[in-house]
Amino acid sequence: MKYGQIIIEENEFLILENLFKLKKEEHSKTAKNHILKLLYELKNAVILPESEMPKDVIRLNSQVQISSKDNLWIKIFELVLPHQSNVAENKISLLLPMGTAVLGYAKGDDILWEFPSGLKELKVIDVQQFLKVLK
Repeated sequence: MKYGQIIIEENEFLILENLFKLKKEEHSKTAKNHILKLLYELKNAVILPESEMPKDVIRLNSQVQISSKDNLWIKIFELVLPHQSNVAENKISLLLPMGTAVLGYAKGDDILWEFPSGLKELKVIDVQQFLKVLK
């Protein structure tokens, strides 16, 4: 990992905490496993103010380019809050397995994550920041 652990902007961390509290009862068993893993990673995450956030860290509203570790596929999507999710527009909710897998990682990071289809190795190819999360 480029920064040693995942990095989350402090206002986004508060949004995530509230979201996980509100959605707690709605998660499927599969999603719960991913969310539990993300919650575990958040316990050890570095929480930074907006002014100190590295530009290459995946956060809400980031456009992310990832590939399989073996380079058999590449995916580009925007990481969004659940109500903004739209697969046709490549907007992936942070509560979906792909969203929980990438949040807080940085460009160049390798990610090992359990998906419904099994354990997958991903590579973060690029991260672009476009919109800021409302405070």
